[in-house]
Amino acid sequence: MPSTQTSKRFSLVLIKPSHYDDDGYVIQWLRSAIPSNTLAVMNGLALDCKERRVLGDDVEIDISAFDETNTRVRTDRIARRLSGGRGMVALVGVQSNQYPRAMDIARKLRAAGVTVCMGGFHASGCLAMLPEPTPELKEAMDLGISLFAGEAEGRFEMVMRDAFNGTLKPLYNYMDDLPSLDGATMPILPGSRVKRTAGTMTSFDAGRGCPFLCSFCTIINVQGRKSRRRSPDDVERIIRTNLAQGVNRFFITDDNFARNTDWEKILDRLILMREQEKLNIKFILQVDTMCYRLPHFIEKSGRAGVARVFIGLESINPNSLLGARKKQNKITEYRKMLLAWKHAGVTVFAGYILGFPSDTPESIIRDIKIIQRELPIDLLEFHCLTPLPGSEDHQKLYKDGAYLDPDLNKYDLEHVTAEHSTMSRAQWEQVYEEAWKVYYSTGHMETVMRRAVATGCNPGNMLLLLTWYWGCIELEKIHPLQGGYLRRKYRKERRPTLPIESPLVFYPRYVVDLVWKHMRLAKQIWRFGRFRQKLKNDPNARNYTDLALTPVVDDDFDSFEMFKISESAKSEVSRLRHPSDARTAKSSDVFKLVP
Repeated sequence: MPSTQTSKRFSLVLIKPSHYDDDGYVIQWLRSAIPSNTLAVMNGLALDCKERRVLGDDVEIDISAFDETNTRVRTDRIARRLSGGRGMVALVGVQSNQYPRAMDIARKLRAAGVTVCMGGFHASGCLAMLPEPTPELKEAMDLGISLFAGEAEGRFEMVMRDAFNGTLKPLYNYMDDLPSLDGATMPILPGSRVKRTAGTMTSFDAGRGCPFLCSFCTIINVQGRKSRRRSPDDVERIIRTNLAQGVNRFFITDDNFARNTDWEKILDRLILMREQEKLNIKFILQVDTMCYRLPHFIEKSGRAGVARVFIGLESINPNSLLGARKKQNKITEYRKMLLAWKHAGVTVFAGYILGFPSDTPESIIRDIKIIQRELPIDLLEFHCLTPLPGSEDHQKLYKDGAYLDPDLNKYDLEHVTAEHSTMSRAQWEQVYEEAWKVYYSTGHMETVMRRAVATGCNPGNMLLLLTWYWGCIELEKIHPLQGGYLRRKYRKERRPTLPIESPLVFYPRYVVDLVWKHMRLAKQIWRFGRFRQKLKNDPNARNYTDLALTPVVDDDFDSFEMFKISESAKSEVSRLRHPSDARTAKSSDVFKLVP
């Protein structure tokens, strides 16, 4: 009988790179936040290639998947593993802020003769929006790094074959050919990888694409504006496969799940799984501000197990929203939308952008305090307005020759990378730091916990989330979306542009830093733990109310400062109160444009 053993091997190493902090050390944790969906997608495609033996019946494919936010990447060990055989390292999901770190990994691997391919939003966004590859992309190709732009479904096996045969192309560009997701290969990460994150949570995309036109967004230019989606059967299969390995919490990474054409079919399927089979599954969604207008969307989300929702609020200034082409956000509907989510028992996260043209340090702090008083938001995330490569904002500045910070490591929404019309760089950076301190003050965090009890949310869970956000900003100086538990640093793994520190300096500081942070964290948990107990023992805690929790009354805008702070806010209210006048004004404006 012929031998059943394979005679050849191909080693595939998938790496989702992290990026450097301000001191030049890789941002890495013992337990990071949410697993990378791109890594799950690529791992699923690789497993499919392995099962179908796309390199031949006599070739065994070995697959390793690493998320650098929770796993140390040892390029020397990877190079030894791939030496003398066929293989490839794929740097996946590389965002602009991760590009410098990805290149540092790739340079070491290329120097050791390892085949390297790199894909992700940076390469895809630049090639989608700019007339030619940028200098850093050309540098990568000059080093023999193959670039992949677009989505890998239906294409990855070709890349693997080329790598196996030694014929990898400098560039694979599929930006004009986005694949269907119906019946696409399932994204999956091994349970051992998922357990390196903070909890039994994994991520997957139920769909891709968003119909809106926000000028700061890269999604619409990389994933398109048309809804491409997995079927409800595919979504159920992803969930059940993860349940089999002990994972029951899911972040559905669609940039806007409410615009997934099959949102209702998917939610109905999840409701059946929860209510008939009694499966303990919960979800995080990202949605737009107008999703509450979709009949039954919020009600079904709550029944389907949506515990947290992220909303791109961005601003309470209508002019800023209009200038960013985020016309779908209507400040007059914010309260109605937010209260609908709160009444469904869902924790609300909201994104807020600092640095719109009309922003000043004073107006930013004023608006944040208004939000604290008037909008029932649980956790507010601040971002600097950043011209991300792949966005319309970046394209315009690039073509105009305007200033763009040359260090891509800073394009993480935390750093100032462009010029502002009224604020200096120092003022912008300072107000970004102050915004976090104002919102996550002791008094307001207590208010958020009171609101949680009043709206039926778990105050213990709210305490955990508030502590996470406070700790990331106050202790780690890192955005909560990049956070984790127990920061890991390696002395010799510092950005090459910075010197390696002496062990006599590095290690004592690292240990003292860890001890100090844990002491402050313990103090914070003890303090708010006592407050939580106080709420638990208070028979009137569920009756708490404030201006933000006041039920919406039609035409009642005069009680809220957010509708009076600017002429554009007043105009928004006026248009709602007098729609016929608004239509006349719009017609008048049109005629003014006619010569």
